[in-house]
Amino acid sequence: MCGDDDDSGPSRLEELLYDRYLVHARSLLAQAERRGSGNDDIIAAIDKLFTDALARSVRDAESADEEKRYDLLSMQPLAFARLAGFLAAHLSLQEDPLRKVMEALMHGYAEAERIQPDHGHDHGDGEGFHQH
Repeated sequence: MCGDDDDSGPSRLEELLYDRYLVHARSLLAQAERRGSGNDDIIAAIDKLFTDALARSVRDAESADEEKRYDLLSMQPLAFARLAGFLAAHLSLQEDPLRKVMEALMHGYAEAERIQPDHGHDHGDGEGFHQH
């Protein structure tokens, strides 16, 4: 009947958004693996923390029931935002931790629009656009 299938699983849009997330996440993880760690120990540690958290996000979402994957994905940013707030609350106000968190949040939001699907190699052009 009309309206009876509203709770029968993710909508087509939710499926598309989840699939896009998986493509982007896997692309970032593959690129990070190929890139390896740099010379700066702090940057390398931060990059590893990011990729570890992203890999965990993917594993958790993929291990959830198919009809719950998008719902889990939609809640994950809240956990990471809470963690970012907790960590920032322990920094000196002179370091302007809220500004740094907001800038990182906006960087990640914009980054999702520029990610190209990974195809196993980098071109070093920094833009991610190329032709084969």
